[in-house]
Amino acid sequence: MPKADALLYFTIDEKTSSVDLTDKGIELITGAGEDPNFFVLPDVGSEIAEIERTSADDAERLRRKDELMREFAIKSDRIHSVQQLLKAYTMFEKDVEYIIQDNKVKIVDEQTGRVLDGRRYSDGLHQAIEAKENVRIEAATQTYATITLQNYFRMYHKLSGMTGTAETEAQELWDIYKLGVMVIPTNKPAIRIDSEDQVYKSMREKFNAVIEEVVKLQEAGRPVLVGTTSVEFSELLSRMLTMKKVKHNVLNAKQHQREAEIVAEAGKPSAVTIATNMAGRGTDIKIGDEVKAAGGLAIIGTERHDSRRVDRQLRGRAGRQGDPGTSRFYVSLEDDLMRIFGSERVSRMMDKFGYKEGDVIEHSWMTKTIERNQKRMEQNNFGVRKRLLEYDDVMNKQRTNIYRMRRNALFGDRLSIDLKNMLYNWCTEQVQLAKDADSYEQLELEVIKTLAAALPFDQQTFLTSKEDALIDQLFDGLTKHYQDKNERIRKQAFPVFRGIHQEQGDKIENVLVPMTDGIHAFQIVTPLQKALGSECKELIHELEKMVTLQMIDDEWKEHLRELDELKQSTYNAQYEQKDPLLIYKIESFELFGQMLNRLNQRVLGLLFRSEIESGDRVEEARESKRKEEPKMKTGREEIGGGSMHQDPSMPPPQREHQSMPQSPIRNEIKVGRNNPCPCGSGKKFKSCHGKD
Repeated sequence: MPKADALLYFTIDEKTSSVDLTDKGIELITGAGEDPNFFVLPDVGSEIAEIERTSADDAERLRRKDELMREFAIKSDRIHSVQQLLKAYTMFEKDVEYIIQDNKVKIVDEQTGRVLDGRRYSDGLHQAIEAKENVRIEAATQTYATITLQNYFRMYHKLSGMTGTAETEAQELWDIYKLGVMVIPTNKPAIRIDSEDQVYKSMREKFNAVIEEVVKLQEAGRPVLVGTTSVEFSELLSRMLTMKKVKHNVLNAKQHQREAEIVAEAGKPSAVTIATNMAGRGTDIKIGDEVKAAGGLAIIGTERHDSRRVDRQLRGRAGRQGDPGTSRFYVSLEDDLMRIFGSERVSRMMDKFGYKEGDVIEHSWMTKTIERNQKRMEQNNFGVRKRLLEYDDVMNKQRTNIYRMRRNALFGDRLSIDLKNMLYNWCTEQVQLAKDADSYEQLELEVIKTLAAALPFDQQTFLTSKEDALIDQLFDGLTKHYQDKNERIRKQAFPVFRGIHQEQGDKIENVLVPMTDGIHAFQIVTPLQKALGSECKELIHELEKMVTLQMIDDEWKEHLRELDELKQSTYNAQYEQKDPLLIYKIESFELFGQMLNRLNQRVLGLLFRSEIESGDRVEEARESKRKEEPKMKTGREEIGGGSMHQDPSMPPPQREHQSMPQSPIRNEIKVGRNNPCPCGSGKKFKSCHGKD
């Protein structure tokens, strides 16, 4: 084997669904004269230790560490892209894992055989398959929310289920959900005959035997359901039956619209139906007295699936409610399940006993061997799902926290407490940073820049007071500043609301209040009656809800993208003999803390700076900026926005129908050259995304 392996460019591990480049493959794609380490990850641990041992100063060591981590990230992404391309070409087959429909790659569910509309493989794999099939490569999708099915189900206080095939998964149901499995006897005794598997050496012999069996059963007047594992095999069998002039129906992902019609005819005498795993799930294949007398519905499986559950579901199409029926699986040593788990032993045995082409093994020992292979495959798949759940459990704590904040913002419950916590955390962070730098000016500048407020204490107080006292003073001073600003907005808006109510109170339900923070313009939808009843405190409440909800969604979406990238990069930690999950836990905690800090800063900055603004002045400011400064569009949807041509003192236009929802309003960001770059780098716009 080492001699054979030396000639390989890459290796495939089908058990773990992974592809790895060999040294020969790396040498091939690197090319002559190129950097030989172009596709080789640096040993980060030893490299950092080497940098620490050098006599360079701290700044130089920091620069070299940053350069090393940047190189690691670039190479990690480069290797990942090549691996995904190789995986697309070697492990994902057309009409098996996916089909091409409407010039798009559509995933086929391996359990049901149905097309999963709207679903895409992650981590660039879907784009790799699109490149392979020469169809339009869609842009990578942005995740807005994510959860594993296991954590979703575990959110319920009570959990139970019912299925005919849970017994084989009893261990996983207990490990994940702490649910026991109880077997309930059938309504009527099952009289279906489940025959032993028939094992052939080659796939060609197996399919020939299947065709002969179908013809024999059809001549006996029995309906036949032939189960296949993929669209490709269902179409292959269809062509073989057509050559034998056997009338039949095909039910797979390409004909799923005709499922009900095909299943309705599947139980008629001499009917032949070829189906992928969907096989009329959720409906019974009805058979008449004539069919019962002939022996009932015959099930033929053309291959054992990775999971025993799917095989049992196929067998269970026959013999329902005490009806007669038979089932048998046809297996070849070239099938994926047999090949992956070593069919050499069986092949040698067949050669030893002189088996010739077309000869078949039918023995309970063979059936048990196949089921042992299925158990091993199920254990592998369970291991993959369990590992995924461990990663999601890390995110689940963050998800619970952020969704609690989001729920408070959505319904307004406890929102004021969340905002006070945000302000206190922000004050704590800024005071600590300023104290560490011993810089009163730094704190003063940050408060002015972010919150457009003044410090409630002077430099002498800053230098002589302890951190806790300064945090409390800053928090109290900023809280009073925010309350005064809101009171000013309330007094400015209340006469306008009262005037609208007096003139058109019976026709107006909501009022759009134009507001701005000096950069963004947006509109706050405020219920007229609630605003009048609270003397416009409802306007402030709606502003806080809208700003907080939008910022949480924006930051959480970005955080999910960062976690996806982190998960991929931590996989490479195994090459350094480290546990990827442990590194993921540590790094994701750091990222979550950074995300909360950004969220606090953005929410507080917008709320503290927001004022009611007339539409004319906003348009004038925009027009002057449009002439003087470059524009920058971002991929994010900023809060509200849009041009506001209407003065706030004027009532909004009447709606044609009061129940019509408000249309969303969008706005482009206008960033000054000397303003901080919106990407969050900390650099000025002209030195970051604005330099081009």
